[in-house]
Formats: sequence, C-alpha cells, structure tokens
Amino acid sequence: MPYDLAAIRRSIPALSREVAGRPAIFADAPGGTQVCEAVIAAIGDYLRHSNANLGGAFATSQETVALVAEARRAVAAFCNAPDPAGIVFGANMTSLTFSFSRAVATTWSAGDEVVVTSLDHDANVAPWLRAAEDRGAVVKVCRWSRVDGTLTVDDLAPLLSPRTRLVAVTAASNATGGITDLRPLVDAAHAVGALVYVDAVHLAPHRSLDLAGWGCDALACSAYKFGGPHVGILAADVGLLDRLPAYKVRPSSPKPPGKWETGTQNFAGLAGVIAALDHLGDLGGGGHDREALVAGMAAIAAHEAGLSRRFLDGAARIRGLRVHGVTDPDEIDHRTPTFALTSTRWKPQDAAEHLGAQGIFTWAGHFYAIGCIDQLGLTDQGGVLRIGFAHYHGPDEVDRVIEALAAL
Repeated sequence: MPYDLAAIRRSIPALSREVAGRPAIFADAPGGTQVCEAVIAAIGDYLRHSNANLGGAFATSQETVALVAEARRAVAAFCNAPDPAGIVFGANMTSLTFSFSRAVATTWSAGDEVVVTSLDHDANVAPWLRAAEDRGAVVKVCRWSRVDGTLTVDDLAPLLSPRTRLVAVTAASNATGGITDLRPLVDAAHAVGALVYVDAVHLAPHRSLDLAGWGCDALACSAYKFGGPHVGILAADVGLLDRLPAYKVRPSSPKPPGKWETGTQNFAGLAGVIAALDHLGDLGGGGHDREALVAGMAAIAAHEAGLSRRFLDGAARIRGLRVHGVTDPDEIDHRTPTFALTSTRWKPQDAAEHLGAQGIFTWAGHFYAIGCIDQLGLTDQGGVLRIGFAHYHGPDEVDRVIEALAAL
C-alpha cells in the first residue's frame, strides 16, 4: 500500500506547532517521538470510562483486566515474543533493566563474567555494573572495531569464556544510529552458556523487533520511542522469568508476568500503547497482529531510508561537517535516521541552541551513550549534535535542516 505521509502528519497534532512563524521540525525524535491523536484519545477514553484497578468484581475492573491482556498480546506481536506472558510492563526501560539485573545477579558467583558494550546507552550498562559489583563478577567492555561504529561478532568473541554469564548489547545505537546484526552475537554468547539482554529502545521506532528471531533471552524498549506514552516494556522467555527470583511484594502473583510487575501499572498508558501499535499496524494493512506490524515497520524503514540518503547527501556537501557512524549509501539498511554530527565550525550545544531558535529541535551531548562518545573521543568537546528523524518526517524537513546546518 502507498505510504501516505500527509495522512500520517495530519494524525499527529504536535506537528502543527510553529516557532517564529515557521513549522517546528521535531528532529529530536531519538529522545522521544510525537504521538497521534488516536493515542491521546485512547488514554483519555480509558480515564473517562474504565479507570479502575485489577481484580474487582465490577465492570470497570474487568474492562481493565481485558485491556492489560490485549496490551500484552499487541506488544508480544510487536516484539515477536512467543508468549504474551513474557511481556512485562514498568515505568521505563531503565527501571525494568535494573530490576531484571538484580534478579539475574542472584545466580552469579564471584569471578563470573559479564560483557557490556561501548555502544550502549548507560541504561544497558550501569545496571550490569552495579549487579556485577554486588556479586563480585568481572565486567568486560566490548568496543567496536569497524570504522562505521557498528559491533560485530569479531568484536565480541574474544571476550567470551566459560565464565561469561550475560552479554548486554544494543540493537541500535541511540547516538550514531548504527544497527547491530544481533543473531551472530547471540549465537556466540549462547555457545558459552551466557544469557543475552538486548536494549531495543532506539531500534523500536525504525525496525521490527524480533525476540524469537534474534534468539536473545530478553529485550527491553520504551513505548514513547515508537509513538506511545511513557511505558517501559520487557519481553523475555517465560521460562527464564519463571525461574528467576523477582523482587516483589508477597501477595502478588508468583508467576510471570505479574511476578515481575511492581505496584499498579499505568493502565491508561497501556491503552495508549495499543493505539500506538494500531497506528504502526495501519501502515501495514491494519490492526496490531504480527503480520500488520512487520509490514508497517517495513514501510517505515523504506521511507526512512530515503530520508537518510537525502540527509547524508546534503551533509556531505557542508564544509567542516562530519557524520559519525554509517555513511555509505550502500549500507543504509544498517542505520536508523539518527545522525551524530560534529563540525570544525561550531560546538554541539551552540548549534542546538541556534537551530532551536529556528524551530529545529535537536539534542547535543552524549544522550547517556557515554561509552560511545568516549570511544569517539568527543567527551571533552561536548559530545555531538544529534539529529534524528522518524516515520512522520518528510524530505522537505530534511532539506530545511541541511540548509540550517550549512548556514552555521
């Protein structure tokens, strides 16, 4: 089906905002995407008509039970998780990862090994550092060797040993946009008996997630990165969730997923998550089953590939500007439309402020991708200027961003 960018943009009310008389360009998408009207309506409708807690013998409670079950089914389809019982909701990806790391670490002994990467957001590093510290485990850091800043199994393999208990790796860099080829890394980790935990936060708005296909033991993402509200998601093997000793209050469910969910969930947010997945599924034929979501994400990937090519072509003509990460047009499928920029002519924060005054919203700094910015040698220079597009951006917006960068 044709990609109707105009219809997508009409469905997202934030895109009508203006700054200094010109339409705002939300090139801050890697930090959080804008939401469609249906997501806003779904949250409001739940609060108006079905606002209740679980377990009551009355209509609004029963409606909330059904809503949560549907949210698990929809998210399981999005993540390609075989069992909706493996879908755990929480405040955000970071909180869920700290909770999961604390539980996994109870199975470790002094001298066991954990591998993290220099490409990851700190939400997939710090929890494992703390867990290793608590248990006396050894932490190894996997650094990328490719010029384009993507990780390969050749980077990981030398760090693995029979003592490796867990590998934490990102599906895509939230700084440079590079996409990790996960399956070879997962297979290598599993070959030595290690679990694999994947940070899929940055990839989720741009590609289909694939717990089963990647073979990883768990992945985590956040709905606000793919057009939903602030809800954290953990998708994992149900058997693993069942075996691990989750930290929870005593009367709660002894089985997953309830075993892993602390306190009352954001039920209104879950209504928004379903609506966000419907929005993505509508691009692939409608609904939020796996087939529609895969088709919708494929349409998004094709549209965003065009945006990436256009941006890279324009950026290459700007004197003094450098794009860090994948820049080869033939490798465009190995990146998201997120770009880490530096220049001989400006500092990242100054550039972000200048662009912001023109209604072009960007980020400057390290974005918690501390290891990535360190390996690039840019920490002392203020990190990078990060410009990121999403499925609702068009080529005219890319051109306007390029014009503004050239004017800098």
